[in-house]
Amino acid sequence: MRESITGALKEAVKAKDKRRICTLRLIQAAVGDRDIANRGAGKDPVSDEDILQILAKMVKQREESAKAFEDGNRLELAEQERAEIEIIREFMPRQLCEDDTRKAVAAVINEVHAEGLRDMGRCMTALREKFPGQMDFGKASGIVKSMLQ
Repeated sequence: MRESITGALKEAVKAKDKRRICTLRLIQAAVGDRDIANRGAGKDPVSDEDILQILAKMVKQREESAKAFEDGNRLELAEQERAEIEIIREFMPRQLCEDDTRKAVAAVINEVHAEGLRDMGRCMTALREKFPGQMDFGKASGIVKSMLQ
């Protein structure tokens, strides 16, 4: 993933796409920060899974910012946040739609033999392992809860 982000940054620099350059540099900075934190803790450099988590967090932050800008009637800033979201999502796997998420949740519930709400944690752990970066786990949690009740 690092190579694809670096390659995209080189292309953006050649194309002089300022928005894309800034966003890709922000991604690289976030990954670099996590590398430094891991090094201080004696851990390995950031893996592709960690990069996906970083990207998901960046998308969530920008969605919250865009909503706040819309609420404050700052539509041009909200639009900038949404443009950054699109650039970040290029490096993430395709998100599952709600129907696919429901099917995945049902399959995991059967797989871990979940019988009630006390098994919700096991279900969520299995979903995070099988579908990293592919679903909104906040929504998935609600679906798991409704299916286990």
